[in-house]
Parts: sequence; C-alpha cells; structure tokens
Amino acid sequence: LPLQTWPDSINQVNKMALLTWVKETGIDLVQINGQRRYGGPPPGWVGDPPPAGSEVFIGKLPQDVYENTLIPLFQSVGKLYEFRLMMTFSGLNRGFAYAKYSNRRSAKMAVTALNNFEVQKGWSILVCKSTEKCELSMDGLATSLSRKHLEVLLQEAAEGILSITLYPSPYQKQAQLAVLKYSSHRAAAMAKKSLMEGNMRISEEDLRVEWLKPDLKQKLRCSEEKPLATWVPCGKCPGSPKQVHVPPSPVLGKALDLLDTLCWRRHLGTPLFFTKCVQANPDGWLRFWCQVVIPGYPLPLSGFTWVRQDVSGASGHDKAKDVLAMQVLRILGESSRRASPNPTSPHILERWEFGALLGRLGAN
Repeated sequence: LPLQTWPDSINQVNKMALLTWVKETGIDLVQINGQRRYGGPPPGWVGDPPPAGSEVFIGKLPQDVYENTLIPLFQSVGKLYEFRLMMTFSGLNRGFAYAKYSNRRSAKMAVTALNNFEVQKGWSILVCKSTEKCELSMDGLATSLSRKHLEVLLQEAAEGILSITLYPSPYQKQAQLAVLKYSSHRAAAMAKKSLMEGNMRISEEDLRVEWLKPDLKQKLRCSEEKPLATWVPCGKCPGSPKQVHVPPSPVLGKALDLLDTLCWRRHLGTPLFFTKCVQANPDGWLRFWCQVVIPGYPLPLSGFTWVRQDVSGASGHDKAKDVLAMQVLRILGESSRRASPNPTSPHILERWEFGALLGRLGAN
C-alpha cells in the first residue's frame, strides 16, 4: 500500500490509520484493477474454495472507510475467505465491497447481523446475499474473429475463463456475440472491468460488455441459430461428441513430425508423450488424458481430448498425441495449418479441453 500513490489531500487520516493497522496485524492487502483484496484464500486455508452462496454484497459504504474498520466488523460473524473493496484512483472506496465467508451459514449471519448496521454515526450500510453472476455477454465482435483468437485475448484479460460460446449477434448485422462463463463472480467482474476499460483491443468497433441478462440467455437458447463455436477448458467433460460423417483426415501424424522438428531446431530436446484412456463409450468414442514433456521446459503440458476408433489402422493413443502436438505447436507460435486435420473430422472432438491449461507455456 504505497502511500505516495494516493493524493495527499484526500482522506489522509483514515489512510494513515489503515497503514498502521496493516503494519500491526501483518495482514496482506493486494490492489489490482480497481479493487483491493484480502485473502482468496486467506493464510492457512486448506481445501477447496467455499461453495456458492457464501458471499455477501456490502453497499452504501461511506467512501472514507477502509479495511481496518470493515474486515474486523465482518470477521465478527464468521471466518472470512476473501474481502474485496472496490477502489477509486483517488484512494477513496467506491461505496461497495464483497465479503466471502468459509461457509453459507456465516454469510447468512452477516446479512442478519450487519444489514443496516451503523458503520459511522448516521450512516447505515446495506448487506445482502451476493448474486455471484459468472457470465458475461460481449456483443459487436467482428465476424472474422475466430474463437481461438478470442480465447487467447480473453486469457490475457483475466483469469478464470471456463467457456466461450460464439453466436451470430441478435442485435447487430455482420457481428458476433460471445457468451463468456467464468469460474467465479470475482473473475467475471475483473474481466468485465478490463474489457470495458479498453485495456485490450479486440475489435475495431465499440464492444458492448454486460452481465448476461436472463432474457438474452433464454433468447439464445431458443434461437434457431446454432452457436458458431464453443470452447470448454480442461476438466469439463462433455458427453460423447456427435459424429460428423466426413472423410477421415489424411494428415494424422504430421503434427508430431513438425513438433519434433521445431524442438530440434530450438534445442529443446525430443518431446516425450504419455497417454492414458480414461473413458470408453459404447459408441466408440475414447477420452484420453495426454501429457508431453519437453526437456527444454521445466513443466509438462497436459490435458484431455476425445478421439474415435476407426478402421484406418491408427490407434487412439496416436491420434491423441497428434492433437496434443497441434496444440503445443499453436502455443509455441508455430503455424500448424499444414498439420491441422479437418475441424469437423469425426476423429477429433471440436472441443479441445486444454483451454487456459495451455494458455501459457509452462502451465501444468
């Protein structure tokens, strides 16, 4: 919390009190993208994050109040997993915050005990259950923008993207609309802020980024227009992919050769592949866990994919290795266009389950 980043003339007394409290308690506050955060997880936390329904929204805050007042207050009713205070550039808060507890019961107690609590003389705050919205709509994307390109841009904007679905825009001609699903409300809010502030240039036209409205969600579900493309990250297992009756791809194995050549040229060593079939469906589709170890990089790359057995003579293991090789080539910045199979080939699921896992080289 560098004091020099705050305008000295604004709320100096309370800012100094906050800095003193931080020093005395040793609490760690991190400010990024317009919000200051404690925890998520807090020190000593073991296990998964709290379930949905464990977060409360705090509104009508005096703008000169800070965590040295708010965190002890909200900790008085239960263990905090995370506390987020929305901030302005001047160092004042924006009048609202979020408190996530270790369980739903504590969140309910916070609403009961602290709603209409007088945090300052004559100033009562609002505390209610957070809606925890996790989906955004992004309208106005160019029709030429591919799902893969959008995926890379969104991973740079914020963490936690779970899926991307592209539709023809119901509001604009010659445009696409993307529905973005995130792992948490905080991740979605961070992405929304980054996209709305124009930190990333995704389209030449002005984009409209909003929380996904229920009526739009229903309209897209009921529309005769099918999604143009869908991306699902690692760990989200769809059912067996629908078979598309097109000729088999004639290029199986070329991606492996290209990756070998690339690694040799960059002195990275020979890639080592490991595959394991983790699911076999009656219709012939096989789900594989795949991993490649490149000696020149400290961590392996791994993920899941679906392939289908056929009479071509190539094993499911070989097909899975080839798909992984193509993904690694793409991440390494190499053009694997010559090695890419027909995207509607029945051998390979259109949804490659790597997502953010392969979004950055060296992630595991």
